[in-house]
Amino acid sequence: MGIDLKTFYFSLITIAIIVILGYILGKLHFIGKDTNRDVVNLLLSVFMPAALLSAFPSTYSKDSLSLFSQGFISGFLVMLVMILVSRILFSKHIFKGELGYEAKFAFIFNNATFLGYPLISTAFGQAGIIPYCGFIVAFNIALFSYGVWLFERKITPKFFKELILNPNIIAVALGAVLFLTQIELPDPIRNAVSYVASATTPLSLICIGYMLSRAHLKAVLKKWRLAIIAILQLVLAPVITYLITSALRFPTEVVLICTLIQALPTATSLGLFAEKYGGNQSESSELVVISTLLSAISLPIIVLIFFG
Repeated sequence: MGIDLKTFYFSLITIAIIVILGYILGKLHFIGKDTNRDVVNLLLSVFMPAALLSAFPSTYSKDSLSLFSQGFISGFLVMLVMILVSRILFSKHIFKGELGYEAKFAFIFNNATFLGYPLISTAFGQAGIIPYCGFIVAFNIALFSYGVWLFERKITPKFFKELILNPNIIAVALGAVLFLTQIELPDPIRNAVSYVASATTPLSLICIGYMLSRAHLKAVLKKWRLAIIAILQLVLAPVITYLITSALRFPTEVVLICTLIQALPTATSLGLFAEKYGGNQSESSELVVISTLLSAISLPIIVLIFFG
């Protein structure tokens, strides 16, 4: 499984069209703040878990298990290195701004959920989702542990409860069990999961378009400090991932998929985390917007450099 640049760029265009649709719907007020929040909650708790569960192949094979394991190992190591690098880049001695915690979060965690799934599924089909599933397990564990700790700075029983009961982690764990044991879900249930999963890609992209429609783009683009954070994330994250996965001598498709995931813009959950845990919600949301806009330039360049 390699990458056909023409097919990949057509996939990006397809994704962009749906994002633009979300932008238009937001500008025309067909989507409001409350509606978008509800859709985001549904995506995180229902649609994305269904997509991850349905991504596992129905027939067990050592190749599929190997790809999943390699995705998980890649995700674990990448998250660990990204955390260490963020602590250097945005330490109190070097980064003296007020966005220390937000900057670290933005650097470590990208839009692997909302943009990662549609990008990988569109460009590579179901075969690409297997290593993606492995990667996203490690990603979610880091997100709902270290990501929460960045804002709260404390570990509570609720902290572990939310991690263990995260629907995305539960879905991947269930999918792995069904895959390894070859237990088949009844056809009605399997079809229902598949139907729900099919809505993940368009809904997630429409939400991103709505987010862009709410931003004051001219004002946002003038904030050079936020732009520097976004550029560091968009450039260093894929480079670090490529070096790690290449050093492990993983198959080309795993290296490619993991690198693409880490070339994505900052996670939209940054704004949600900042709101929930008392961070700078306004500039966190603006950082997501800047990173998303700059990724339209950086992502094709990353693909061309590493895989052209």
